Amino acid sequence: MNSKERLLVLIGPTAVGKTKLSIELAKKYNGEIISGDSMQIYRGMDIGTAKILPEEMEGIPHHLLDIRNPDESFSVADFQELVREKISEIQSRGKLPMLVGGTGLYIQSVIYDYQFSEVISNEAFRLSLEEQAKEKGNEFVHEMLKRLDPESAERIHPNNLRRVIRAIEVFHFTGKTISEYQEEQEKELLYNVALIGLSMDREQLYERINKRVDLMIKAGLLEEVQSLYEQGIKDVQSIQAIGYKEIYEYLDGKIEWQEAIEKLKQNSRRYAKRQLTWFRNKMDVKWFDMTEKDSLSKKMLEISSFIEGKLQIKANT
Repeated sequence: MNSKERLLVLIGPTAVGKTKLSIELAKKYNGEIISGDSMQIYRGMDIGTAKILPEEMEGIPHHLLDIRNPDESFSVADFQELVREKISEIQSRGKLPMLVGGTGLYIQSVIYDYQFSEVISNEAFRLSLEEQAKEKGNEFVHEMLKRLDPESAERIHPNNLRRVIRAIEVFHFTGKTISEYQEEQEKELLYNVALIGLSMDREQLYERINKRVDLMIKAGLLEEVQSLYEQGIKDVQSIQAIGYKEIYEYLDGKIEWQEAIEKLKQNSRRYAKRQLTWFRNKMDVKWFDMTEKDSLSKKMLEISSFIEGKLQIKANT
């Protein structure tokens, strides 16, 4: 008998249909949903992050939405800690925890035994980098990271100094990038996990992404971003999110409105491609192709059969 806590994980690229399916599965298996999206944690960032609306939840509890202000930073380690607490709390109520989202590293950090604090840390080294940032600016330290670990530099905003310094520190003391360091850690699953991935024909997925952006614009994305812009929220982690950075460029007068929309669609499509590559390369996922609309009930049966076999649970009657 598996004594580990049960966990249902539902992943897939943006716009593939995770939200709708997660609600159906939560109803069927008495589940509660934990958002596995690194941007839906921010208050006031609803339309651009495709956050579920209260009326769409159908009474299913959702966790880790709206827990930070947009000017606050939030790390993978913060996410790992909060989600693991939630999983235990949901289990203790006799419910099934469901982690649903598209941020690969965040989900990976929860389900595998990742130790973020184990890397050697050196206060003197950190302080010297902080001093350099004070004297020469955050960009100077970020450039240092770019030379050592371009992948992390791309992901971490120059003003998120704590994370920039952390990435440099890891490289300095291990000779490895943060990603390489994490890859080498023992990949032991901490939970009894049913890991489900949704995929779709690329053309159809891209069409859905483009349509979703159009709907976001209609729903008031410009006004949402403008509100953050007018509050003076700039150069922070949250505004690097797709759907926000493009419109900030427009509001800064750097690009035209139509170009901002096209950029947003293009960046969303590229992100979906990166998400799929990440999930396929780094996690042991059972994939379900959601291309055919008319076979949704058939897909639901296949997915349910996999969940019940993996987690040894039965559906609500």
